[in-house]
Amino acid sequence: MHLQLQNLSKQYGTKWAVNHVNADLAPGVYGLLGANGAGKTTLMRMICGVLKPTSGYIRLNGKTIEELGEKYYSQLGYMPQDFGFYPDFTAREFMLYMAAVKGLDPQTAKYRTDQLLHTVNLHKVANKKIKSFSGGMKQRLGIAQAELNDPSILILDEPTAGLDPKERVRFRNLISNFAKEKIVILSTHIVSDVSYIADSILMMKNGQFLLSAPMETVTDVIKGKVWEFLIDQRKVAEYSQQFSVVNLHHENNKVRLRIISDRAPTAEAINVEPSLEDLFLYHFGEDALSQRSHEYVD
Repeated sequence: MHLQLQNLSKQYGTKWAVNHVNADLAPGVYGLLGANGAGKTTLMRMICGVLKPTSGYIRLNGKTIEELGEKYYSQLGYMPQDFGFYPDFTAREFMLYMAAVKGLDPQTAKYRTDQLLHTVNLHKVANKKIKSFSGGMKQRLGIAQAELNDPSILILDEPTAGLDPKERVRFRNLISNFAKEKIVILSTHIVSDVSYIADSILMMKNGQFLLSAPMETVTDVIKGKVWEFLIDQRKVAEYSQQFSVVNLHHENNKVRLRIISDRAPTAEAINVEPSLEDLFLYHFGEDALSQRSHEYVD
């Protein structure tokens, strides 16, 4: 199975939200990374058929989604960023309703509903109204409905936004369980969500892919450029102005800086192995730092 994006573009007025994107995706988990406004949601909505591209094509196994029609959408599972739940529905009622929308027969709908509510650990509250659910419970219900038709392509747009760290770990485990033999595209600006589960990284900025690489090699472009060293607190501002600081940690009366630079910033600096977060901050700078400060907001 191959999902191909060919010169895929979406234009609003003079702005290109997605600008001639190309990719060839085989089964696996793809972490779609980018700061807010990078074009991630627009791209995913086009893949799901919610938005029509200005130009370009989406092909599954060589055929466009227009040629495939319902055969394409029957293989698709989608969890949008702002999912519209019916608050007075119970979890079970909502799942059965979504199963009917997806065209499942009543027997299959009941079986898949019971199975998935167990999988996402909502079976004990299956008959409670969604308006009583926490954010994490709603997100788990969201991924359960996306899995109702056992899709070959699973699209998840910012699925862990607003969740606390414990719920985010639980959600990542769910995605890993669902990902077998599927094309899973997980969009996020929270790097830790994909660093554990993604097979490949697609990094997006200004509507285009900055890079597309396997997780094992994605940080090679900054290898040899990440440094750590201890300095006096009074010198932090000076180094912050000269270099790209990706992290700092206070240790007694000193500060440990982690920076990205082509050369050693000081004789005491030690070259360290780069992380996916280093790469993300390298490309997105202050935008990424400000978003990172909101990762754990519930």
